Amino acid sequence: MPKIHQYDVKPALPPRLSCLADLSYNLRWTWDNDAVQLFERLGAGLWRDTGHNPVLMLQRIAQDRLEAAAQDDALLAHLDRVCSTFKAYMEEPGWFPRRHPEAADINIAYFCMEFGLTESLPIYSGGLGVLAGDHLKTASELDLPLTGIGLLYQKGYFKQYLNADGWQLEQYPVNDFSTMPITPVLDANGDHLRVHVDLAGREVPIRVWQAQVGRIPLYLLDTNLPENSPVDRDVTDELYGGGPEERIRQEIVLGIGGIRVLEALGIRPEVCHMNEGHSAFLSLERVRRLMEEAGLDYRTGRQVAGAGTLFTTHTPVPAGFDLFSSELMDKYFSNYIKQLGLGFQEFIAKGRVRPQDQAEPFNVAALSVRHAPRRNAVSELHRDVTARMMMEAWADFPESEVPVSYVTNGALVPGWVSAEMAALFDRYLGPRWREDPSDQLVWALVHRIPHEELWRTHVRQREALVAYTRSRLEEQLIRRNASRMERERARQGLDADALTIGFARRFATYKRASLILREPERLEALLRSEERPVQLIFAGKAHPRDDAGKDFIRQIVRFAKERDLGHRLVFLEDYDIEKARVLVQGADVWLNNPRRPLEASGTSGMKAVFNGALNLSVLDGWWAEGYRPGAGWAIGRGEEYTDFEYQDRVEAQALYSILEQEVVPLFYDRGPDNLPRGWIAMMKNSIEWLSPQFSSTRMVKEYAERFYLPAAEHYARLSRGDFQKAKELVSWKACVTDAWQQVRVDSVRELRANSLTVGQELGVEARVALGSLQPSDVRVEAYFGRLGPDEQILGGTPIELEWVRSEGSLHAYRAALPTPNSGRHGFAVRLIPQREDVLIPNEMPLIKWEG
Repeated sequence: MPKIHQYDVKPALPPRLSCLADLSYNLRWTWDNDAVQLFERLGAGLWRDTGHNPVLMLQRIAQDRLEAAAQDDALLAHLDRVCSTFKAYMEEPGWFPRRHPEAADINIAYFCMEFGLTESLPIYSGGLGVLAGDHLKTASELDLPLTGIGLLYQKGYFKQYLNADGWQLEQYPVNDFSTMPITPVLDANGDHLRVHVDLAGREVPIRVWQAQVGRIPLYLLDTNLPENSPVDRDVTDELYGGGPEERIRQEIVLGIGGIRVLEALGIRPEVCHMNEGHSAFLSLERVRRLMEEAGLDYRTGRQVAGAGTLFTTHTPVPAGFDLFSSELMDKYFSNYIKQLGLGFQEFIAKGRVRPQDQAEPFNVAALSVRHAPRRNAVSELHRDVTARMMMEAWADFPESEVPVSYVTNGALVPGWVSAEMAALFDRYLGPRWREDPSDQLVWALVHRIPHEELWRTHVRQREALVAYTRSRLEEQLIRRNASRMERERARQGLDADALTIGFARRFATYKRASLILREPERLEALLRSEERPVQLIFAGKAHPRDDAGKDFIRQIVRFAKERDLGHRLVFLEDYDIEKARVLVQGADVWLNNPRRPLEASGTSGMKAVFNGALNLSVLDGWWAEGYRPGAGWAIGRGEEYTDFEYQDRVEAQALYSILEQEVVPLFYDRGPDNLPRGWIAMMKNSIEWLSPQFSSTRMVKEYAERFYLPAAEHYARLSRGDFQKAKELVSWKACVTDAWQQVRVDSVRELRANSLTVGQELGVEARVALGSLQPSDVRVEAYFGRLGPDEQILGGTPIELEWVRSEGSLHAYRAALPTPNSGRHGFAVRLIPQREDVLIPNEMPLIKWEG
């Protein structure tokens, strides 16, 4: 093959249009409807044909069109408005610097395996990536000092298409980085910045690219360099492709390589946020750097780094975490762990739930938990599920005190609401809904919107969805060489006035996409009704190796085909951000029926809320918190089953009953003005009650104030004075751990009359033995609450006992327990360690109960 010399030819933008270049390379346009409309105005057909990619659009647009645009006064006025808004946005301080000026100098790094920012940057697969994308966009809106770290995939996730039988097939088109909204990061010499990682003894160079997300930089790592071997070039080839060895290479590049990128850029984050366990190895690299630069030992380095590390898990089952064999860990970390001063067995134990179990593989979640004392789940119910998974390490603690918190996911309101609905909100809610979507008072103003206007806006969105779906179905049929008659039927399929139910998400089996097919006659009756028609639009991808998920897709396609229901039930291929946006904006009902409690959170239903759709869902994930009568429907009452066949039968019947008796009648209950006023009232309730609670603004503010700021301050305290406090804490933890066997509750005495009435206090005195520890080293508590039928404390509350006196080798403590409620209650006395700047029990699962 001849050597190819590459060169780029960029559009010759007329000076009057120069701002277009800045707009195209900053992904803020993805949540700015005015900017999107500007690109559409420049060339609607080209905008669509380039996959909504302004960089590629400007590369392909005809020069004479640019010259004409530079003379178009209306377009120029639109351009000036968008550019002025963009300039002000980038220059004016946002919420975080105004609210927390004392934290102006901190740095937060956010690591994730995938980022769903726009369909024209295909480096995401589904919900995790889209959530991460919304996290960055919201961090930009709030002006957080945050930097994103991810991987730049040559192929990304697959493109989905179906054969004539409805079976999913995959294509892996190669991404052309020169046409994507990213730029190479340059070093001081003007060369493409590179860092290196060791992969099984090979020093592998990594290139760095940047996507600008409003105010937030996202650095993307790429190993597809000519000098790398094919194996190393393929590290960033596919998202979630390959087996364990391919995954461990990706996770080394993300975690260790990501920290090295930040270092090369002069960014020293106080806080690193691991969004899932894929980036767990960053925790080792932070420790290694502290050891190398400050001469710390491993335990002290871990104490410092852990103070500034947050681990967010989105996984509801242990099998969801990546596991690596001892042989694989030895192959890729035998040299690295020498720099940590650890032996192999000591190292691999840090990635095991049971450290002494030699047969247990290395678990990235276990490593994350041990190196990140701050950790959270992504909904209230998921917190309880996660606590049960972690219970083994905190076996003597009540489940409610297992040290994992939760921040319920949210979605970016301006990024998902339609342009038409946004205009309606502007008119009746004012600008505040954009400036702070978490403000509940703003959304109460939705009741100002006349029923007629809200309904007319929603009907237009449904009409747009139907038109879009017809167009995409015809394209699908053309790819399959379908007949002209089939294509004509697709062009006439669906009904713009019919009740439209959307179901779009990953086709994992626990999401039960085919549940609604369980009683085909009842479903067919709903779909065929002439007076009150219902139609279903499905979309979603199954993992390439998930044949059960693929079979769900085939069942849906076959059902429509065999019963001649293609005009009422359709499957849209190749689900992506574009299709998600159209679906959540146009559906009347958003259906979700996962097998509780396996939906960690879910966010698609939130996006539907912003657009006026009503949720019909199992009480799982976010809907377990969000459901309220009058704002949607619940399938079941939060039951959990062990017999899945029975569960599917019960919940399918519940789903049909809700549709037949509540949803369909309410939608078609029209007055003389043809308005479904009861339905519209529910739309308004849903928008008012749920939008602020499930906006990503609320979510990122929670992360900032509950985690990022405390972690940054904690990290700073432990780093001061040659890390003296960190060294003291490590020494103290070792002493307490060694002495804990000497600690016990010797006796407990109740100070009370024969009986208590509500409002009286119950005096408690405990004598405890501390061995070589001091009273300042421990906290003595009474854990009290109502007793259940098994005479165990239900939902107890701890109250601290105060030190009273020493009695030889014992110490006396006393407290008064409140009695706000009548009934049978109980208490138990316990001891736990305590020390400023040590998170208890997050870092030390030590506890002693009486008896």
